Amino acid sequence: MELGKKIRVMVVDDSALARNLIIQGLSAHPRMEVVGYAINTLDAKQKIPRLKPDVVTMDVEMPGQSGIDFLKEYLPTNPVPVILVSSLNLKVFDALNAGAVDFVRKPDVQDSKEVFITNLTQKVLVASMAKVRSAPMRSPSVAVSTPSLGGGPALDRVVVGLGASTGGTEATLEVMRRLPEDIPPMVIVQHMPKGFTQMYADRLNRICKMEVREARNGDELRRGLALVAPADLQCRVVRIGEKYTVSCTAGEKVSGHRPSVDALFQSMAEAVRCKMVGIIMTGMGQDGAAGLLAMRQKGAYTIGQDKESSVVYGMPMVAYDIGAVCVQASCENVATVLLRHLKTLH
Repeated sequence: MELGKKIRVMVVDDSALARNLIIQGLSAHPRMEVVGYAINTLDAKQKIPRLKPDVVTMDVEMPGQSGIDFLKEYLPTNPVPVILVSSLNLKVFDALNAGAVDFVRKPDVQDSKEVFITNLTQKVLVASMAKVRSAPMRSPSVAVSTPSLGGGPALDRVVVGLGASTGGTEATLEVMRRLPEDIPPMVIVQHMPKGFTQMYADRLNRICKMEVREARNGDELRRGLALVAPADLQCRVVRIGEKYTVSCTAGEKVSGHRPSVDALFQSMAEAVRCKMVGIIMTGMGQDGAAGLLAMRQKGAYTIGQDKESSVVYGMPMVAYDIGAVCVQASCENVATVLLRHLKTLH
C-alpha cells in the first residue's frame, strides 16, 4: 500500500447491528475508508470486484454460503486480505486455513465495543500489508510421517520456544505436524484472543503426534509435550533444580503483548541451563526479536521464518536484522532445520 493512501475496507456481515458497529468504528480511523458492505457472500462476490477493497472484514457464520466456503472458492483467483469477525467458534481455524489473514472475536454483551474496534482496527492495518495465501496449507488435518528422534539423555535436556503472531496459527501448525512424538519440550506463544488458545491447543493436539495442550501455571516441561501459552497471561520458563516448569501469570504487557514472545524468550535466556532452541515465525511488529537475541547470546540455536513464506515478515525480519537468527527457513522447512539440529545433539 502507498504511504498516506487510505485503506479501503469492505464489511461483510448479515447482522445490521454488527455491520453498523464495524462501519462506524473503522470509519473513525483517519487511515481507513469503508467503501461498502455486503449482507452475505453472494452479495460480496458481486461487490468486491466493483469496490476493489484493500481489506475485507467477514463474519464466519452467515445464511447461505459460509465465510469459510467463500474463502476456499474466492481467494485462489481473487487474493484479498480477509479479517474474520467471529464468535468463540472452532470454525475460525478452518477459515484461517482457507487463507484468511487473522481474526477478531465478535463482542458479546459483556465485552467492550471500544476494545473490539481497537483490535479490529489494528488487524485491518496489519492485513493491508499482509501477503495473502491463495491456497490452503497442504493436508492441514494430517500429521506428516516423521521417524522418532530416539536418543538418550541429551535430548531430554533441550527446551524449544516458538513465537508467532499474524499468520502464525497455520504456520505453527505446519511446523508442529512435521515433528515426531518424542520432540523435546516446547513452549508456544501465539498472539490470540482470550478463549481461543484452548481451542487452538486442542486442534494441534488432534493433528500433531506429540501431546499439545494449553499451559497451566506450574506445568513441568517434558519430552513429547508442547504447551501453548494461555491468552491474556504471560508465560515464562522457570528452572526448579534440574527441572523446568512454566509460570503463567497475569502481568503487564511486554512488547505490547500478553502473552509476549519476548517474555518467553527472555525467561529462557535467563533460566535455561541446558541446550535451547528459539523459533520466531510470521507476525507484525518486533515481539520476540530482543528475546531471541538474548537466547542466541546464551548459546541457543535460533531459527527465523523467511520473508517468502511469512504472511507478515515483521517479527522474523527484526530478529534477523539485529543478529538474533542463526538460520532462516521457509515455513515448510522450519521443522526439518530443527530436527537436523537436534540430531547433532545426540
